[in-house]
Amino acid sequence: MNRIAIFGRNLSDENKPYMRRLLSELLDRQAEVLVYQPFHERVADCFPVGLACRLFADPASLKGHADLLFSIGGDGTILDAVPLIGDSGIPVLGINMGRLGFISSVAKDEIGKAVEEILQGHYTTEARTLLELVAPQGVFHDAVNYALNEINIIRNPEHSLLAIKVFVNDVFLNTYWGDGILMATPTGSTAYSLSAGGPILTPDSRSFVITPIAAHNLTVRPIVIPDDSVVRIHVEGREKKFVFSMDSRVSALDTSVELVVRKADFCIHTVRMEGNDFFSTIRNKLMWGKDNRN
Repeated sequence: MNRIAIFGRNLSDENKPYMRRLLSELLDRQAEVLVYQPFHERVADCFPVGLACRLFADPASLKGHADLLFSIGGDGTILDAVPLIGDSGIPVLGINMGRLGFISSVAKDEIGKAVEEILQGHYTTEARTLLELVAPQGVFHDAVNYALNEINIIRNPEHSLLAIKVFVNDVFLNTYWGDGILMATPTGSTAYSLSAGGPILTPDSRSFVITPIAAHNLTVRPIVIPDDSVVRIHVEGREKKFVFSMDSRVSALDTSVELVVRKADFCIHTVRMEGNDFFSTIRNKLMWGKDNRN
């Protein structure tokens, strides 16, 4: 397993030495390298002499040509890589060039060790559930209708609050009055949902969480539902439009539209290095127990 795809968006000058280290490690181990074309143009000066690479620009030119994908950046970079990976089954390893990063599990100063372990097969993968937007169709121009983290239904900041009716398996759940709601996967439970007061779900919990955003009624709390649920959402209120997003993709939708969301029929596989686990990740990232009194 030595066909490595590399994906990224941007790279600061201060992080380019880490990129050079990564590419040198791959060259030393005679890995076959496939690079996302727009990213290659931004980091061309990082490539060592003698490292031949191919380029890819879309899912068709990636699928079947890589054993594993390195995502260079933070968690947001992995979200941007998801449409390219799609249902190819290619595992993704996040190399964190930023600060927090729950999915990007490898720190930039661990690149050398990570490459060695990866090419020796010393890692495991975790299946990450996706949300699929069943209806309406064609919301985004790239036709990508699934999300690794969450979907958001929020009001335009200049407009009044929304009334959002939610049905789970055709059973009425609630009308949420407020700035909006989000529906998160276990992966997304440590993202926006966590900031809005939602619970942390383990990657294998087989659940989704519906989290209100600035609810007008303070007794309304996040709720966890089985991930085989089909959720219908209808937005009401004085305004004719609302803001809808799936991960980093955003669109304005008319309130006449009904949203139907369910679990996608494929997963994204993330790489976890040996010795790491989900609980240690959240414990370290959230600094649990880091108290001067302890």
